Amino acid sequence: MLSVDVFTSDYKPIAATTPGWDLRQRATWPASTATLVHGRREAALVDSLITTAEAENLTEWIRAKDKVLTTVYVTHGHADHFLGLSVVLDAFPDAVAMALPEVVPYAQEQLSAHYLAYWESLFPGQLPARTVAPRPLAGDVITVEGHEVRPVRVGQSDTHPSSVVHVPDLDAVVGGDVAYNGIHMWLAQTDHDARLRWLTALDTVAALAPRRLVAGHQDPSASDADGIIAASRRYLTDFDAAVAAGSDAADVIGAMTAAHGERGNPYTLFASASAQYPLPADGEDAAR
Repeated sequence: MLSVDVFTSDYKPIAATTPGWDLRQRATWPASTATLVHGRREAALVDSLITTAEAENLTEWIRAKDKVLTTVYVTHGHADHFLGLSVVLDAFPDAVAMALPEVVPYAQEQLSAHYLAYWESLFPGQLPARTVAPRPLAGDVITVEGHEVRPVRVGQSDTHPSSVVHVPDLDAVVGGDVAYNGIHMWLAQTDHDARLRWLTALDTVAALAPRRLVAGHQDPSASDADGIIAASRRYLTDFDAAVAAGSDAADVIGAMTAAHGERGNPYTLFASASAQYPLPADGEDAAR
């Protein structure tokens, strides 16, 4: 029999990098989850967080469960879900880190000097000294004590390509960044077409009919109960409508705060809205 346990790392202060953010307000990175799928002795981990401190806390949490970690699966190529890999693998050297073959190049890109400098600017002095990229997953299934744990391709989430993890025995889905729970969704890298594809990805998750859905970004006070998919759909459609109706980032922020102000991490909303109205380059006509 398998079980699913969720480790939630709280909101983390960051150095704001989006122009226009009110520096009197603390910018934070959204609360993030790592999920352990385990049997009596073996376990597989889904995602591994980003900072050294939270990855160390994650490894202690796993040790306390007295499990043999065999696999770390990375749902998508954003470094906040896997930069902690080296810490986890140092603690569990027999474990293997894997991702879908099409995700691996994007994860490797996040370990380039350019991207690491970006992440270091957000979390100065807090990132692991050693970096590890996941290996391509061979086949379609991860096993935990003979039970199937299935990565599912969904295409678009807050980045492309993305995946979720289906645990058929439990009717559970570990959703990576496809669904968000109680936190503003990262839409800075999306346009209208990408948001439509993201809605299709949510349809793919809904078709799995999960009784339990764990979001990769989940408010610490939220539960992984029903309604996460519908709420994520609403957020995407409301954001898309706000961008279409608005003339600048302030319009989008106002509309989304009115409709979804209960969600955590307002910096995410600010960055997402600002990205829809990029500033013109020097010398470029703002109306172009």
